Amino acid sequence: MRKIAAIGAVLLWSTIAFAQDRTITVASTTSTEQSGLFGYLLPLFARDEGIEVKVVAVGTGQALDIGRRGDADVVFVHDRPAEDKFMSEGQGVKRFDVMYNDFVIVGPKSDPAKIADHKDVAEALRRIAQVKAPFISRGDKSGTHAAELRLWKEAGVDIAAGKDSWYREIGQGMGPALNMASSSNAYLLSDRGTWLSFKNRGELAILTEGDKRLFNQYGVMLVNPATHSNVKAKEGQAFIDWLVSPKGQDAIAGYKVGGEQLFFPNASH
Repeated sequence: MRKIAAIGAVLLWSTIAFAQDRTITVASTTSTEQSGLFGYLLPLFARDEGIEVKVVAVGTGQALDIGRRGDADVVFVHDRPAEDKFMSEGQGVKRFDVMYNDFVIVGPKSDPAKIADHKDVAEALRRIAQVKAPFISRGDKSGTHAAELRLWKEAGVDIAAGKDSWYREIGQGMGPALNMASSSNAYLLSDRGTWLSFKNRGELAILTEGDKRLFNQYGVMLVNPATHSNVKAKEGQAFIDWLVSPKGQDAIAGYKVGGEQLFFPNASH
């Protein structure tokens, strides 16, 4: 009986170890999580590959830092300059385009800065600054925050001068930033995916969209196992391969909210 129990214990331990080995950690952005995309994609991936994915949803800067520490197997983010830096440091194996959407400026329907339907995002931001209309910034070193800072620079606006008056950094993700903007009737830059899945809109509406500078590309990278020996390279690469495969790309295209597609696959095969 002891021998049978011992064999059973070994088999149980092996099953647990196998299950643990078939789980990966993906450091990603709040937009992929809060838009509902992962809730849709990951069960499909688990069904196809038998690998469970644990997501750590933070800003892109934090996600890349998690990868640098070796605390994730894969990073899935949206700030190309920061991604290129990550790769140049030898922290990633190879970067793949996965999908894109775009950023939009949302704000109160009363639109005190008069930016509605203005296609030039730099001019829209200048108008917001000129009238000192309330603006909520994520301020969290995310991909969205990095894009926002680049756009203010292109607009020639020194946002440091506006802090503590009309410009407010909250150091939080896209969902909390949208809630803050809704409650205070403020402007902000949002990715379209999170906006489309956001329910607490209040008086907010999309006011500026369509400028090519609002393009928002997402990329995925395996954390370098040569730098971090604990990285589950086989399982992590399986996730990446699935995302950029026709099956994964079709799944991304199939995710919709209210009939609207949130992300557009563009992996090159």
